[in-house]
Amino acid sequence: MASRQRGSAHAATTSRCAIERALSLVGDRWSLLILREAHSGVTRFADMQAGLGIAANMLSSRLEKLVEGGVLERADYRQPGQRSRPEYRLTASGHDLCVVLGALQQWAEVHMPPPGGPKVQRCERVSGKPVGVAFVNEAGMALQNDAVRLDGPLPPRSGEQS
Repeated sequence: MASRQRGSAHAATTSRCAIERALSLVGDRWSLLILREAHSGVTRFADMQAGLGIAANMLSSRLEKLVEGGVLERADYRQPGQRSRPEYRLTASGHDLCVVLGALQQWAEVHMPPPGGPKVQRCERVSGKPVGVAFVNEAGMALQNDAVRLDGPLPPRSGEQS
């Protein structure tokens, strides 16, 4: 069993497996859907709750976990004449999860398509041209999935012998 870090609300695993560590933070349905909303520009609690149909206590706990994990940051905003309320913005770490959400979306379009086909697509923000998610080598060439190992050996660190 992997050990857990103390004092962390999301109890990130110290497993050597990067996938296991990532799943300890974002590996549940609600966290991924919250990130989808955040990547769509939704930042306010009430808007997330309405868009997702999630219970307030569930949304609060997931947002807290994502803030503690460094994926979202909480900032207060205030509309004139109203009390201060929190909004949740993506951090650099949160922005990096866009490719994960895109890969899940692309996979589901192929293996779990909705009746009538996809309703949205991944695209460039400026041009609107479609984009895909792929593994890319150091030369910038896209690779087929079967050409990629997720458990490949690491190069030796400087000063280490192979």
